[in-house]
Amino acid sequence: MTTTSPIIHQLRASYAFMERNANLVKRYWTWELVWLVYSIANSLSVSFIGLGMEYLSGEQANVDGGYLVLYLVIGTLVWRYLSTVFYWITELISIERWEGTIEYTLMAPIHRLTHMAGQTIFAVIYGLFFTGVILGVTVAIFDISLANANLWGGTLMLLSGCLSFVGISIMASTLPLLFPERGAQMTHIIIALLLLISGVYYPVEVLPVALQRLAVLSPATYVLKGVRLAMLEGARTLDLWPTIWPTLLMGVALIPAGLWVFAQAERYAKRKGKLHRNG
Repeated sequence: MTTTSPIIHQLRASYAFMERNANLVKRYWTWELVWLVYSIANSLSVSFIGLGMEYLSGEQANVDGGYLVLYLVIGTLVWRYLSTVFYWITELISIERWEGTIEYTLMAPIHRLTHMAGQTIFAVIYGLFFTGVILGVTVAIFDISLANANLWGGTLMLLSGCLSFVGISIMASTLPLLFPERGAQMTHIIIALLLLISGVYYPVEVLPVALQRLAVLSPATYVLKGVRLAMLEGARTLDLWPTIWPTLLMGVALIPAGLWVFAQAERYAKRKGKLHRNG
C-alpha cells in the first residue's frame, strides 16, 4: 500500500481548486463572454479620451493624442488585470456559498494556504489571459506600435505587483465571510479607493497632497509607474527595480498578514455559524 506525502497531497489540493475554478468558467462561459465584451468596450471608451483631448484642444495646442491613448490604455489594462485578480480572490467565499460547498471547503483537512494558493494561481493565469485578449483588441483598433516597448519588463512588473494585491484581496475576502448578505459588495470600497489614489488614468501628482501620501501605500501606484516606463519609454528591466522592490516588499508583508486576518475571520465565522449558503 502506497501513501502520498503531505506535500504532494497539498499540491494536488491546490490544483483541485484551480481545476474547480476553470470548470466554473466553462459552466458560466456566457457570463465570462459578456464580461469580456464589457471590459473591452470599457477599455476602448477610456482610451478614446486621448484622441478626444487632441480633437477638442484644436490644432494650435501641443497635445499628442497617440501618447495620451497609450497612457490611458496602459492604465486601463493594468487596472483590469489587478482588479481581475482582486475579484477572483475576494469572491471565493461568495462562490463557495453560491455553490453550497462553503462548509465542506472550510472544514476540509487542508491548509488554508493550499486553498488560497490554488485560488491565487488561477486568478493570476486567468487575469493574464483576460488582459492579453483586451490588449490584442486595443492594439488592433488603435494601431498601436509596441516595437520599442519592453514587454518582458512590463509583464514582470505586473507579476511582481500582483503579489501585494493578493495579500490585500485575501484580507478583503473576509468581508463576504463575516457579512454573508452584503459582504461581497463591501469589497468594492477597497478597490474604489485604490483606483482613486493609484494614478490609473492620471498622474498621482495631480491629486491633493493628502491623497498623494496615500498613493505611496498603494502597490498599484508602483505597478502603473513601472509598466508605463517599460511600455512608453522602453525602460530596461533592470531600470524597473525601483518600482519592483516596493511591490515585492508589500507582497512579503501583506500575504502573511492576509492569511492571518483570514484565519481569525474564519475562526469567528465558524464559531458564530456564518458558514451557510445564501442566494
